[in-house]
Amino acid sequence: MLQIILTLLIYMVMVIPVGAYVYRIAAGKPTFADPLFNRVDALVYKVCGVQPQREMNWKEYALALLGTNTVMMVLGYLILRIQGCALFNPNGIEGMEASLSFNTIISFMTNTNLQHYSGETGVSYLTQMMVITFMMFVSAASGYAACIAFIRGLAGKSKVSVGNFYSDLIRIITRVLLPLSILGGLLLVWQGVPQNLSGNIVVDTLEGAKQVIASGPVAALEIIKHLGTNGGGFLGANSATPIENPTMLTNLIELYSMMLLPGACVITFGKMVGQRKAERINGEKKRNSVFGREGRSIFAAMSILFVIGLCVCFWAESQGNPALEEVGLSQSMGNMEGKEVRFGVAQSALFTTTTTSFTTGTVNNMHDTLTPLGGMIPMLHMMLNVVFGGKGVGLMNMILYAILAVFICGLMIGRTPEYLGKKIEGREMKLTALAIIIHPLLILAFSALAVATPSGQAGITNPGFHGLSQVLYEYASSAANNGSGFEGLADNSLFWNITTGLVMFFGRYLPIVLQLAIAGSLMKKGFVNESAGALRTDTMSFSVILVFVVYIFAAMTFFPVLALGPIAEHLTLWG
Repeated sequence: MLQIILTLLIYMVMVIPVGAYVYRIAAGKPTFADPLFNRVDALVYKVCGVQPQREMNWKEYALALLGTNTVMMVLGYLILRIQGCALFNPNGIEGMEASLSFNTIISFMTNTNLQHYSGETGVSYLTQMMVITFMMFVSAASGYAACIAFIRGLAGKSKVSVGNFYSDLIRIITRVLLPLSILGGLLLVWQGVPQNLSGNIVVDTLEGAKQVIASGPVAALEIIKHLGTNGGGFLGANSATPIENPTMLTNLIELYSMMLLPGACVITFGKMVGQRKAERINGEKKRNSVFGREGRSIFAAMSILFVIGLCVCFWAESQGNPALEEVGLSQSMGNMEGKEVRFGVAQSALFTTTTTSFTTGTVNNMHDTLTPLGGMIPMLHMMLNVVFGGKGVGLMNMILYAILAVFICGLMIGRTPEYLGKKIEGREMKLTALAIIIHPLLILAFSALAVATPSGQAGITNPGFHGLSQVLYEYASSAANNGSGFEGLADNSLFWNITTGLVMFFGRYLPIVLQLAIAGSLMKKGFVNESAGALRTDTMSFSVILVFVVYIFAAMTFFPVLALGPIAEHLTLWG
């Protein structure tokens, strides 16, 4: 437990300055790096023909996001289909099949990075750089840009504009993702992660056999896949292999990379909303606290959910496998099946909980070999999709639950619900309910389709309870734009490629459009004065209420299928 606690304490020290820096970028305030980045941004604006000063309403912002992402999907799909050309293809990878190309391009453009192919044999180096790595930057920046626009709408500084999508997209890439990726990539190369354009290396093993060792531009993909909460692996075994994750230091770098920006986004939210509130009430600018009061309550709620899940996962994996007792083996080391010895149970449980809480999807152990309750935690956190979540998107999802919480509390005390000084009325609640219900609808409806049709059943490789868990995990990962999987599922088929592609697409873009619509509705409303009977949303008590609302909603929607999957499997093993 000590290494887990120290890891999380160091994270808290790191996330605060990064959050303050991202806040200044989102709010258009000067930073220490402006002399350099202003020139870089200006060059990109000129090349792309962007007018950064043009203001957009929420509809224009949403259309710009969807249009940009659609164009990139089409171009990326074409590259996947023709990647068999000789350019940057020393291993002779063939062009990708149509349904797999459809699934892959949606996966990487939606920040999911679900892979129905093995990383080292599925794509060429040209595709790794021009499609996979490029999409990791753009998809991450698109989600963060949508969140910044969402926060601007909630803060209500303007009644018309939520900003400029193209400007937000470029500034996030050039000022946040690219510099941090260069720094983190160099650290990974220093620790032994490859970064080259050489072909695979064939070596003779001590047993006299031949072994193929993958090479290529690994470090560049590795850092942005974590920093952008993407998760796709250069290799099939992902960060469980020493090529992607050779040392404990690289494990920590990758761990902090995927935690950093989602946490910083909450700080940005607290500071932007807090600054606007101070200006509205006091008529003057006021220095913000580290998190901002509203950000502090949201961060606390997310942290409570994260720690509860981490404790359950760590405890479950520490218990070991009861089947070992039947063959006379000790369980003192816990469940080490599918885990790297250099990481052990503690860092494997922490990485597992983090990658599914922050919707990254990278793995340093095989989730299919987790104990039933240990595997239920990452599945549950993807079903919740608010335990920090991906950069930007997780915060927006949690704000929906905050709106739902103030609505429920308002009904209990007979008051019109208010959030951030704005009245929550019928339009906002309808949009909120629709945005929240889309996620479980996609997971449960498509899981039912998979277990009810021969094409879906053909991919299930484990009978009984674990087979259902595989299906639930696959669609929960797709809907949450996570990308990890219970890799026992035979998912590279027409049925699984098409259905998971649709879940990834709708799970990404429908909520974003609805969330921007909520922001657009709230930004037009006037502020109401806070009275003595108003529900305070910047307190620890509201954080606890928020946690209960999230868990209650999860119990009502997901408990039946969890009882039929991981819980039933646990009772079978330990009963």
